[in-house]
Amino acid sequence: MAALLRSARLLNYKPSCLLQIAGTKSNGVTAGRLYSGVNGGRIIGVCPRPLRPASGNAHRRLLPYTTGLMRSYAVATEQKEEGSAAVRSKQAQQFDWALSKLDSSVRRTGRITKTLLLRIFHDICRTGYPSGNQALLLLRSCGSLLPEIPPGERTELAHHIWEKLQELGAQYDVSHYNALLKVYLQNEFKFSPMDFLAKMESENILPNRVTYQRLIAAYCQNGDIEGASAILGFMKSKDLPITEAVFNSLVTGHACAGDIESAKNILTVMRNAGIEPGPDTYVSLLNAHAQNGDMENVKATLEAAGSADCSLMDRDLMQVIFTLAKAGHHQHTLEIVERMRHERGYIPDAMNLCLNLITHGQEDTAFHMLKSFPTLQMDNVSPDSLNLGNFFLRHCVTMKTSIEKIGQYCKELHEANMHTSPLIFALSCALEAKKTAMSIELMKTLKDQNMPVRAHFFWPLLTAHVKDKNSAAVVEIVKAMQDLGVPPDVDTLSTYILPAFTSSEEARQALKDAGVSPESEGFFSSEVRALAVQDLAGLYTLLSNASVPTPELISFRGSLIMGFRKSTDVESMVKITELLFQNESFYGENTKPAEAAGFFLYNLIENMPEKEVQAQEDKLRKYFSQLREQNIIISANIYRGIRNQLEAHHVPELIKDVITLVDPKEKLSNGFAQAAPRVIDGENKLLTLEKKLEELKSENKPLGPTMKQILQTLSTEENLQRALELKQQHEEEMTIASYAILISLCCRHDNVEEALNLKREMSRMDSSVALDANKYIALVKTLSKNGKVEEAVDILKEMKEKDVVLVDTHLTMLFHTLNSVVAKGDADAIRRLQETIFTLGLAKPTANLCSPLVTAYLDSNDLSGALNAAMECQQRYRHLPRIHDIIVCLVQQGDTELLQKAMDFVSQERGEMTMLYDLFFAFLQTGRYREARKVIETPGLRAKPGRLNWFAEKCITSNQMEALEQMVEITSKLFECDRDEMYNYILRLCKDTNDWQKAEVIWTKMQEENVIPRERTLHLLADVLKNNGQEVPFEVPQTWFERSATTQKTKSTASAPPSDSTSTDTDYNVKLLTMCKKGNAKEAYVMVKEMNKNGVSLGPASYDQLIRALLAEGAIEDAMVVNDIATSHISYFKLSNIATNLLIITQSKKGQVDDALLSLKSMIQANHVPSKLAVTRLVQALGSQGNVDSIQEVETIMKELNTPLNLSGMLFINNTALARIKNGDLESAVEIMDSVYNSPDTAPLSMSFVFRKVLEDGNDKAFDRLSATAERLANHFACYRPAADIFLQLLEMDKVEDAKFMLARCNAVAEQKDILTSYLSKKSQTPGQLGKIKTLMDLIPDFTEKKVLYPYLMKCHVLDKDLDSAKALHEQMQKEGVEVDELSLKRLAVLYRQVGETVPFPEPPESFKFYADKLREKSPRAQATEE
Repeated sequence: MAALLRSARLLNYKPSCLLQIAGTKSNGVTAGRLYSGVNGGRIIGVCPRPLRPASGNAHRRLLPYTTGLMRSYAVATEQKEEGSAAVRSKQAQQFDWALSKLDSSVRRTGRITKTLLLRIFHDICRTGYPSGNQALLLLRSCGSLLPEIPPGERTELAHHIWEKLQELGAQYDVSHYNALLKVYLQNEFKFSPMDFLAKMESENILPNRVTYQRLIAAYCQNGDIEGASAILGFMKSKDLPITEAVFNSLVTGHACAGDIESAKNILTVMRNAGIEPGPDTYVSLLNAHAQNGDMENVKATLEAAGSADCSLMDRDLMQVIFTLAKAGHHQHTLEIVERMRHERGYIPDAMNLCLNLITHGQEDTAFHMLKSFPTLQMDNVSPDSLNLGNFFLRHCVTMKTSIEKIGQYCKELHEANMHTSPLIFALSCALEAKKTAMSIELMKTLKDQNMPVRAHFFWPLLTAHVKDKNSAAVVEIVKAMQDLGVPPDVDTLSTYILPAFTSSEEARQALKDAGVSPESEGFFSSEVRALAVQDLAGLYTLLSNASVPTPELISFRGSLIMGFRKSTDVESMVKITELLFQNESFYGENTKPAEAAGFFLYNLIENMPEKEVQAQEDKLRKYFSQLREQNIIISANIYRGIRNQLEAHHVPELIKDVITLVDPKEKLSNGFAQAAPRVIDGENKLLTLEKKLEELKSENKPLGPTMKQILQTLSTEENLQRALELKQQHEEEMTIASYAILISLCCRHDNVEEALNLKREMSRMDSSVALDANKYIALVKTLSKNGKVEEAVDILKEMKEKDVVLVDTHLTMLFHTLNSVVAKGDADAIRRLQETIFTLGLAKPTANLCSPLVTAYLDSNDLSGALNAAMECQQRYRHLPRIHDIIVCLVQQGDTELLQKAMDFVSQERGEMTMLYDLFFAFLQTGRYREARKVIETPGLRAKPGRLNWFAEKCITSNQMEALEQMVEITSKLFECDRDEMYNYILRLCKDTNDWQKAEVIWTKMQEENVIPRERTLHLLADVLKNNGQEVPFEVPQTWFERSATTQKTKSTASAPPSDSTSTDTDYNVKLLTMCKKGNAKEAYVMVKEMNKNGVSLGPASYDQLIRALLAEGAIEDAMVVNDIATSHISYFKLSNIATNLLIITQSKKGQVDDALLSLKSMIQANHVPSKLAVTRLVQALGSQGNVDSIQEVETIMKELNTPLNLSGMLFINNTALARIKNGDLESAVEIMDSVYNSPDTAPLSMSFVFRKVLEDGNDKAFDRLSATAERLANHFACYRPAADIFLQLLEMDKVEDAKFMLARCNAVAEQKDILTSYLSKKSQTPGQLGKIKTLMDLIPDFTEKKVLYPYLMKCHVLDKDLDSAKALHEQMQKEGVEVDELSLKRLAVLYRQVGETVPFPEPPESFKFYADKLREKSPRAQATEE
């Protein structure tokens, strides 16, 4: 690769080392040092070393490329590539972008921020190809445009930019040196002009007139007239023009030298030279007088400027104010302020003056300036300053202004009505800047002014100390809190104070010394939380102490769950759980301990990730077993929830341990997902079958078929123990089918020994019989997971012997079987199983089936093992699984040795081009774009559309715009690369993200690259622009139906169409379809009526399409007219299924329920199946009209329908209840409500639809009755679902006070975590719903854990495009130690890009769907159907 890299410049120059000369001043200069153009002249300065020649032809073969590339990747070489046309294009685009950003900031505020400048700087550095224009732009920004930064820091920043860009290969010319000189002058940086010239000479850069002018200014700034005169004389000898700028510098120079008269005489010299003094000259003279505090001459100079018709602007006078303040003449600044004319742009200029004054320690002058701001121009103030003075207070805090001054400024701002809460804002700035001493002093000031100081004010100060375990600093802050009379609350103690200490006793003693009473309720609650996380045994001792008050479980439930997850002390876990089940003091009134503690068990399993549950399977089994020994009993509902969680975590083996905890009185088994009648039917069926079995046995009849039925029933109910007992009792009656059922049941319960014994017994009974493929694979999975690999291999061999056929679904099951062993980390077992499967020919080797072996090594971070496994698969099976992931990990870890090994192997096995593409994609994936460019510029490399398409689709799926853009840009010169296809990928992603600005940029790039776009690309781009209301800058090609419409328009005339023209009829069919497709149904309707008058008919499809379009718009009368026209022309015409469904929906919406019901019956009679939506809308319309009989009729029709529609189970129940209410029959509605919620299995049932409709209708009588029933169900039957549904409907209708009243009457609603979280999830899917969520949080602050709540809040902020709130939430999650899930990070990253900001964290690479599925697997939730 060496030939691809550009030779590095070996001369490194650091301005900060060469130019700064503290306390020295040069006296004079020779002409020889000023002019570097003389041949053979003596060079003074840094002597350049000879440049080494570039490497020769180092690219003969591929391996040298890779070796050189690895070396350049591992060692930060200084070699650079020659800039290609693509690079130059990118430089121009980046320069335009940076210039636009900086120009916008300067135009708006007159300044730029350091953050923006550094962002642009880092973006430029990341590409590795800085242009001269970019360097110039950055350097020029390091002077007076940064008023918030001290001059010294500005200069250091300029030096850093200079050095870094030079390292990256930026070529500097005289303009860059001139820009650096200007920065020195603006920052009043002390340097040696002679050394500066010497450096330019050493770089063979000739100074120009601007250089000499600025060197004169540098001398004059220090009062060195002699040095300035020498350069001035040299300029004259070179016939360089002496401009006004030179004379202005001389005015300053004489003034700085103390010769004010000579400074005045410069104006006369200028006039004698034919140069009339301009505003800058007078400003220089004004500054000279201001430096001395000579206000008489300042006024005289102002008058002279006025008489000379030289108008000075406000910005010029601000320089005079700045000079007066710096020189210590504050008393005179007001005189200049009074002369201000408040011109356009005054506010930003004045703000910058204030910032500059504060930076230089002149806060008082800045404050006087602030008070002079004209209030009439407040509409021009930036959003940062709507409360006038925000910028001032923030900068005072940044520059560490004294508290006394800040307090005085805040007082005056408040009294002058310039700021509503200045002291609070100043405190927020101090807290944000982590200025502890200043923050505490400001809080004391707040306290003195009788303003509240809250405990959470201290959280930002405590966060860093807690992270560093700096307990001493934490104690100091606690003392400050005590001094301010702000005792730490529970959240502060548990989250921000106690974690800083190594033990509870240490914290107790330290806080006691700080004045915090260990006996306080807050400390006790915090101690309970800390013990719950760290010491369960200690927690049990504390909770079981009768002399200690019992805390409510809700106050430490989250901490206890965390402690249970971390702890291995199962005995203490059981003891604490037993306390929770027995002690009512842990809960509020009207709460049963057993029920609430059961919810705790569910919450425990729910909060454990899948891998954690699998890893702690033995601990959980022991835990459940000991709970059973302590006679702990849970309800069926709790069991169902735990069972669903365990199934979702792929640990069904634990279910049998949980089911032992279910209350025997409920007589429920594990099949609770069915409705109550089915459970009862199942029980009756089992009892009937057992009774039948006894009868057959007494009659000596065969028991086999009945045995099989009983075993099938027990298998459905997952009752393994009873099934095995039955097998023992009637072993002689067992059949092959019965054995198969039992084996499958044992596999589901992970009872490997029984499964194996049953399989052996079955083989002894009949060795020729084979199980089906599903049962074989399930048995292999169970054996493999439990370490019986050889037995699993024997089963695989048996499958081969008995010719078991595997289809695609079975191959997927085999993949999951191998993946189940991955969790155990047993790579040898996976290898053994893979070899057996492939050797026996059960399945052909695929990359998917080979990947679990590599995954096992990757999950354990064994990259060497992963690479060796992939190489083994390639050599044995000709598949290279997960090679992209392996290379990406190697690149991220910087393991060049293994990376070289991988590349050599891929090159040998799959060719050099494949190897380069793998490396190229890995570099793109990891953000190493410079290295990616080097790879793609390898001579001889050509485009491989399939590989490029794979990576592009990966980027589109995972929303990786930057990587996709880089790929498209880097491949611009790639041989045979389809550029339209590449840009089409970006436009697809633009459409997905609705980013029209990016799409416009891509269009510009396509023009620059002379790409000829295909029609699909133009349509795609046009769609993006049109969807965002932007003008399309090109002619969009017409689609086929648009072309047809255009043709018909051309053919059309004012006369009616001839009825005998077949071609015209066809054209009108096309035109009609076109109009319907474009949404012009009304226009099409008029056309059809006109054609009907002229005897012209259309095809049945055209009429049906128009009827559908009219019905979709609600125009049912027009649709029926078209139906009559169609019937008149076509005797056999009938509405299609879609049209009939639309007719039913439209009739239902318009209240024509009799007609809708008739349409439904006609549809059924014609053997057509109605849609789910049509039936739903009809039933809802019948319910709204109180038509109970018709609802029952529809229900009967649906039951008789052969094709199930998957209608909601509550559709007919809810609407029947609603109809009863409409008819005034509240008693019947209440009976329905009782029957629904008193059902043994009420988990999926909800009448929320009824409650909502009653609220919307304003039927207070009915609502009161339903509410009373809900309260009765909650208080008497512990059924909280109806109360929770009513509570949420009240929130939805913004009836907050009523919701509070419901919560007060039924406080157990706050415990219904699943229902409340489901509501939270639903609200977070729609923009603008954050208010309702916050209302719920206000009413029930702790209804869910923060790790559940915060992702939903983040989703709301992203939907609302509220980046500030999203940032604040992200920071809050980090401060509070709440893990930010990948889906939330992905959403936040997309929001950053949408608003044009750089993502400050690594963006998760996969798609939204990937992370959503990942979270869904961790936390499955049963979704209740609601109509």
